Amino acid sequence: MAALHTHKPSHLLSPLRIALRGHALLTSPRFNKGTAFSPSERKTFGLEGRLPYRTNTLDEQCQRAYGQLQARSKPIRKNTFLQSLKEQNWTLYYALLARHLKELTPIIYTPTEAEAISSYSHLFRRSEGLFLSFPDEDILEQLFLDHTAGRDIDLFVVTDGEAILGIGDQGVGISTAKSAIYTLIGGVDPSKSIAVMLDVGTDNQDLLDDPLYVGWRSKRVRGEEYDCFVDKFVQLVRKHYPNSLLHFEDFGSFNARRILERYRDTHAVFNDDIQGTGAVTLACILSAIRISSQSSPSKAPQTLADQRYVIFGAGAAGLGIAKQLRDAVLVESKQDSKNNGGLSREEANKQFYLIDRQGLLHANLSKDILNNLNEGVKEFVRPAEEDWGNDQVDLLEVVKKVRPTVLIGCSTKAGAFTQEVVEAMMDGLEEGARPIILPLSNPSKLVEAQPEDLLKWTKGRALIATGSPFDSVKMEVEGKEREFVIAECNNALIYPGLGFGAVLAKSRRVTDTMLIEGAKRLADLSPAVSEFRSESSDKDGFTTAALLPDFEDAPKVNFEVAITVAEQAVKEGSAGQDMKIGSLRQEAKEKVWVPMYREYVFDEEAGLRET
Repeated sequence: MAALHTHKPSHLLSPLRIALRGHALLTSPRFNKGTAFSPSERKTFGLEGRLPYRTNTLDEQCQRAYGQLQARSKPIRKNTFLQSLKEQNWTLYYALLARHLKELTPIIYTPTEAEAISSYSHLFRRSEGLFLSFPDEDILEQLFLDHTAGRDIDLFVVTDGEAILGIGDQGVGISTAKSAIYTLIGGVDPSKSIAVMLDVGTDNQDLLDDPLYVGWRSKRVRGEEYDCFVDKFVQLVRKHYPNSLLHFEDFGSFNARRILERYRDTHAVFNDDIQGTGAVTLACILSAIRISSQSSPSKAPQTLADQRYVIFGAGAAGLGIAKQLRDAVLVESKQDSKNNGGLSREEANKQFYLIDRQGLLHANLSKDILNNLNEGVKEFVRPAEEDWGNDQVDLLEVVKKVRPTVLIGCSTKAGAFTQEVVEAMMDGLEEGARPIILPLSNPSKLVEAQPEDLLKWTKGRALIATGSPFDSVKMEVEGKEREFVIAECNNALIYPGLGFGAVLAKSRRVTDTMLIEGAKRLADLSPAVSEFRSESSDKDGFTTAALLPDFEDAPKVNFEVAITVAEQAVKEGSAGQDMKIGSLRQEAKEKVWVPMYREYVFDEEAGLRET
């Protein structure tokens, strides 16, 4: 157990003073230990005769629960079992997940959670979270306070259900999975986290026609009424919990960035779909640049500003990645004294080539195409003077002309990175440089290229990360058998730490520089970078370690990311006034929540509060 949570020293798990006894204690998921209550606790809290005689350890409870879980063959059945376990015992639920992190995260989150949410009204058993419905707009504050009064809340995860996990408008479906990941991997105390559903209706006709649908049966509210409703909620959070993090989840593309931009300067807000994907991709590229630079220090591009980026797929993910990388280029260039104040936004934009269904986005495309582009995409449209002609320009032509050092796939177009495309990329690189190729589309069947093919076509030189997990690739390179570990570019490697860092620092904002510093810290923890730092490494230019840490290490990695993010918040003045850099690590150790049982002490004055 200690090996799982070394970032939380056991001496910081102080006794917990509570007033619950008997049945009330056993039915409280926050405080229930089940068969793990010690003999003395059973006597003190009136549990004798309510539990079997033998006391179990948490490890034994996890073993039993895992056996029960394995008896269920379908992922959705496992999901509902785990949800039931969560309703009984939070510590056991998170402890079980922590022991089988890679296996069970897809069960409680994507892709299985999408199926659970799509069947939410039919699977509904018990309410979890806060439901705020448009017809109740006039009593919104009363409903908010009824649920939150007297609670110390660090995190609100809010959705309007319009763009759920790639399956679209699902109406009412609470974002408990994202909250659970914040706890499991980020260490946010589950008692200080609330999932919120803003029920503004649904345009899903199947739900509107379903007699069992539990949400407000109405078409979605749009326009000024929608904005006013969302604003009322945000202002309640700002008024009553000014130091909390507000995480927007699964909003539709039209509203997501607009809402983020509206509130990001007045409260600590975050959108994983927009910022998380960009941040973890940035970390991956920073790691890859270090490897490429160290492989051939005299030839390879050394910085973010030296790269040429082709992004295949200009949807929400592709645009989010482009903006995050662009912002990092700007920050990096300003920090480089040789750049005389750094690049302008327009200059940084010119390093990016976005390709969508219409081919390369350039100024000579038809007005109909250009006018229908997302506003955020328009600033990356290539200027007319580059003379790309008036026709659609495909990926291969762009690669041949641009000679990219970084190729990113967010297209869901399986096999788009062909051998011809990859070889053209290799031909355009400076001597000694290694191609950075990130086929990020999910699920794995939609990936732009298989890692094994990319390594074969580049003779082992490609630096690769994928959006889905892939097995390592064994192949012979220059007479030596090697095993290349493929990094998974998973948002969960960074966003829980970004959130916990903001909460730790009591930050009033989540700034671009906080995101960038978090990404840099994640890159520092890259196994590939560590391999190059090792004196035992032969540094022969064929790093086989992963560009990002293994997902099993996500809790420890996010803990380090959180401290870095909090330190940056203090440096730039967005943290709470009482925060000091020198004490942040210790404060993080004290604040981080891990699924381990604490000793209970009865105190009838304690209520449900910890001391």
